Amino acid sequence: MLLNKHPSIPDEGQVVVEIIMDGVGIAPSVPGNAVNAAYTPNLDKLFSTCPHTEINAHGKAVGLPSDGDMGNSEVGHNALGAGRVFEQGAKLVNAAISSGSIFKTPLFNKIVERCKSGGTLHFIGLLSDGNVHSHINHLFAIMKTAVEMGISSLRVHPLLDGRDVGEKSSPEYLQKLEDFLSALRKTGVNAAIASGGGRMVVTMDRYGADWSIVERGYNAHVHGTGRKFSSALEAVKTLYSEDAHITDQFLPEFVITDSDNNPIGKIQNGDCVIFFNFRGDRAIEISRAFEDEVFTKFDRGLRPEVLYAGMMQYDGDAHIPANYLVDPPSISRTMGEYLAHNGISQFACAETQKFGHVTYFWNGNRSGKFSEDLEEYVEVESDRIPFEQRPWMKSAQVADEVIKATKGGNFRFIRANFANGDMVGHTGSFTSTVYAVESVDLAIGRILEAVNETGAILVVTADHGNADEMYTHKKGEIVTDSNGKPVPLTSHTLNKVIYLVKDPSDRFIIDESVSNPGLANNAATVISLLGYQPPEDFEPCLLKLR
Repeated sequence: MLLNKHPSIPDEGQVVVEIIMDGVGIAPSVPGNAVNAAYTPNLDKLFSTCPHTEINAHGKAVGLPSDGDMGNSEVGHNALGAGRVFEQGAKLVNAAISSGSIFKTPLFNKIVERCKSGGTLHFIGLLSDGNVHSHINHLFAIMKTAVEMGISSLRVHPLLDGRDVGEKSSPEYLQKLEDFLSALRKTGVNAAIASGGGRMVVTMDRYGADWSIVERGYNAHVHGTGRKFSSALEAVKTLYSEDAHITDQFLPEFVITDSDNNPIGKIQNGDCVIFFNFRGDRAIEISRAFEDEVFTKFDRGLRPEVLYAGMMQYDGDAHIPANYLVDPPSISRTMGEYLAHNGISQFACAETQKFGHVTYFWNGNRSGKFSEDLEEYVEVESDRIPFEQRPWMKSAQVADEVIKATKGGNFRFIRANFANGDMVGHTGSFTSTVYAVESVDLAIGRILEAVNETGAILVVTADHGNADEMYTHKKGEIVTDSNGKPVPLTSHTLNKVIYLVKDPSDRFIIDESVSNPGLANNAATVISLLGYQPPEDFEPCLLKLR
């Protein structure tokens, strides 16, 4: 794990400060581009005076199946910290389903035998083809094979997206699911939708930001607690009619009932549960609610005895969940690990919504630190209100921590994530997202003063796009609703992101010989700036000496 000194960049105790502008991509200056619409004097000055380039942050550059797949914060931070491209969730699941290996494990056979003995197989997860947290085709493939292997009772608890896909697209996906289940029922299978709700208010919390989200989902899925409807489509259409402004991700929990108004799909003793999301951050808490023997986050009531499995293991160090269908990527020898083994001190900071990204995901899906003596992680607690109502989020507080770490002189590599562009971008509010980007620019301006004062090197980049496209486009034209207003785009984008370096000695320029650069080139670049030779198998450094 020892790194050699760099042959041409001396190790003189140089400090590197890296800023990740989450969800801030590069796109043409057209209506709906909140990044270009924002007042960003600090970024503008950096762009006009510092070497920078555009790098890939989606598709194959971050280990996803195709270049039509949007990047996301998890795979993006994996690539930023790992220095190499690893096959990621969707690609691993696709391969496991295609080869059939997912169905040939002792775990899947145990699920089948348990359900054939009288239990019901329940599926909980995000119902869309956004391919960021899940894919509807994975659900269909597993249900199809489960039935072929003899399971005759299925229940689905769909979490509605409206974030990685169209904001009111859930009826399309629910209809596909209903058609699939209807075909199964014609073969004698007892298959139905049991409960559901929007992803931002039901089940899919992350980083302990709001356990009440998990509680609502758990109670709907397990206890049948929630507003009752005869079908999921009826639930969505009714909720739309009651609030013209509500979108799928914010729909409250609902429960499907029979003709006697009884829930048709409560999770009970002897059942099996598969959480079919492959991405980990919003799957850990619901997994704990099902698995933890000692659990204090909320009252689970009478807890059923079930066999619970995740699509993947969402936290390898904490072994959450204990059972999973597809092995996650094995990422070792990350930049953080190399720096720790070479005595280089590190500081990481973000607010709650992205704290795991600059720690767990950055370190290759690894919880904890490589060195308690050399590393410090600071989490700034996120607000618990809709992000569009406070688009500056905790950017000022994160900047405070970065400035303190930079001036303190105790760390050689300082990294921080500003969540604003992504979290506010997902709300679909163009005006709020403009404010969000401006808040990040203001924070960078404050950090820039500390960097200039201490002589540190500043690196500015992003993990994927989002705020750069806030309106839905079709064939180059903005899509409008019945009132002539642009239809918001709440998902990530396929755009490149900036990679910029401000060196007080102005020693570097972009190395144009690096072909097709992406987020994975970051690790070698930072290691080089610190005065060390990157590992040979890392993607190459983006810089060269003048």
